[in-house]
Amino acid sequence: MSEFLNVLTHGRRLQGAVKELSVEELESVQQKLSSIIDKRKEQEAEAAKAQQEKLAKLEEIKQQMSEAGIDIADLQDVSETKSKRKTGKKRPIKYKITKDGETTTWTGVGRMPLVFKEVLENGQSLDDFAV
Repeated sequence: MSEFLNVLTHGRRLQGAVKELSVEELESVQQKLSSIIDKRKEQEAEAAKAQQEKLAKLEEIKQQMSEAGIDIADLQDVSETKSKRKTGKKRPIKYKITKDGETTTWTGVGRMPLVFKEVLENGQSLDDFAV
């Protein structure tokens, strides 16, 4: 795409690229480019208008805040207190086993570690490894 832009934005390259086009074809290209330019201008005008409306609303909100005696820091304090999540307590460890120098713990909830499954298959009970 950059090669296309190079041709389009440089006069001599553009002349060389369109030298085989007829006048009707060139006028068609001109109309299409004019249409694209008009649409782009409309989009930019709409974006500028939206930005102006946003700034006007912000100014209105600032005015309302100053009338109510509210500062931006007050809003930040409120949002920080809402965003703090309660952290749950970790479950206590119920079972602990050391095998081959590695210690494995388990709370008794969720999937049972393979080490404990092997021990249970060999005839021992979980009570032997209770903490």
